[in-house]
Amino acid sequence: MAGHSQFSNIMHRKGAQDKKRAKLFSKLAREITVAAKTGMPDADKNPRLRAAIQAARQQNMPKNNIDRAIKKAMPGEDDANYEEVRYEGYGPANTSVIVEALTDNRNRTASVVRSIFSKFGGNMSSVVFNFDRIGLIQYPTDAASADEMFEVALDAGADDVETFETGHEITCAPDDLNIVREGLEAKFGASAVSKLDWKPLNTVELDEDKAKTMMTFLDLLDDDDDVQRVAANYEISDEVMAKLG
Repeated sequence: MAGHSQFSNIMHRKGAQDKKRAKLFSKLAREITVAAKTGMPDADKNPRLRAAIQAARQQNMPKNNIDRAIKKAMPGEDDANYEEVRYEGYGPANTSVIVEALTDNRNRTASVVRSIFSKFGGNMSSVVFNFDRIGLIQYPTDAASADEMFEVALDAGADDVETFETGHEITCAPDDLNIVREGLEAKFGASAVSKLDWKPLNTVELDEDKAKTMMTFLDLLDDDDDVQRVAANYEISDEVMAKLG
């Protein structure tokens, strides 16, 4: 496969996010609390909560933090009312960008996101037609061979499996995410990532300068406390990514 996989790009950015662990833990905790509020505070009976806890563990979030976030979902523990909101627009190099947030102040978050887009010459506009909504599951390369992962994933109901040097990416229909994840975890144990995501229908190849700008843009979005996830249809070659260090 030409270019740099989404998995690799995410891992590259996670390295930079290690320096912002406190902020990252805060976002993970917010997702856990909202998941527990919107479903049940029992991870075995709440797939979203189970995925949120798993994501927190992957980032080495202490168990006390996780338990405290779940407790906040109990009546009277936390009066904050977080809304799930989505913003769309065109970012650097005319890339399509989807921003998902959890906020207790929609106007504040919209203002911050709009300002970041504007700073990089972008604008808010509907771009969701450039993406498919998918279920995404990721495993490290050593979890299984490419053939074994492909066979088990398809038997579990996945639509596609791609294997890169950095790991396995399994995609499925959004409604099938839980059952596919359970099938994979029964064979390979906990996944590295399991979530609903946006898959670009087409991508924009970025040269080194545009890639630097894109990373700065994404970092600014990530820095906002309310922003939980960002999807964009950029592609960065291995050569350019190596230059970025």
